[in-house]
Amino acid sequence: MGIGTGAGPGRSVGGWRNMSTEALEEQYSPSRWSPRMGSDAVIQAHLAATAAGTQRARAGTETSLHIPYGGGEGEKLDIYLPRDTSGTFPLLVYIHGGYWQCLSKEESGFAAPPLVSQGVMVAAVGYDTAPKGRCCSAEALAAGAGPAPTRLCPLSSQATWTSWCCRCGAASPSWWSTTVGSGAVLVSGVYDLEPILHTYVNDALKMSREVAQRNSPMLCVTPPAPMAAACEVLVAVAQHDSPEFRRQSQEYGQAGWRSGSILPAPHSPQALRTAGWSVSLMDLAGVDHFDIIEKLSEESYVLTQVILNMISRA
Repeated sequence: MGIGTGAGPGRSVGGWRNMSTEALEEQYSPSRWSPRMGSDAVIQAHLAATAAGTQRARAGTETSLHIPYGGGEGEKLDIYLPRDTSGTFPLLVYIHGGYWQCLSKEESGFAAPPLVSQGVMVAAVGYDTAPKGRCCSAEALAAGAGPAPTRLCPLSSQATWTSWCCRCGAASPSWWSTTVGSGAVLVSGVYDLEPILHTYVNDALKMSREVAQRNSPMLCVTPPAPMAAACEVLVAVAQHDSPEFRRQSQEYGQAGWRSGSILPAPHSPQALRTAGWSVSLMDLAGVDHFDIIEKLSEESYVLTQVILNMISRA
């Protein structure tokens, strides 16, 4: 399905380099685009929904909580296990978003119940957030991965992390596919980091332009290694994500797309499909940047079903 800019009345979008700081901050503030409620209210509702869902998951699922994988205070995993642990089962690694500055694994277990009920183990990854943290390290995946197929489900800013593994070091999606992963679902991600340098988001991150460009997945996609040829990547975006979030998802997932109202980046992005990855794009109607994630707690939710189908094919 094609993805348009989704710009509403009065919100026409030009190339991001021509935007004012105010316009850029609107584009990269997901809470401003929800039609359900105001900016502050949608954030608070999201925190409440995911925290409550995580508590329900912990109460109703066999768990192993607070497993350390690194030296940082926040570098811990929560594991949600299927009841029948006699054999091997696939693993989904869930990595929360929050612009590397907020949220934690305490709000990351809500998606486990519908997956665990279908025999999938879920690992919810915590990490030290900025300005103290270095994001979640590669040890997180190694710690949670078993011999069975692994899927990564990073959200928002962490979709970026999955593509380059660590905010402080450049890497490509081939790392996780050849090491522990057989696929990924990237949800409402930022794949070109340079625009956020000019917004409040960078106040805590303090990224330089060189660091942003070096670590932008859009600019450093490499072909999959031979053993990763079957790795599936799903790039998902919400109808009510901002036009810039939607543009980035489209450009990262599929080569050659350009909206007439959006200027190309200074470096031609090597999109996943062009680089030889098995990639599909999913434009989810009727959801915003927050409930596209929250609804993963529902077994009937289309994205939950897509994830289960991807796992079943591995």
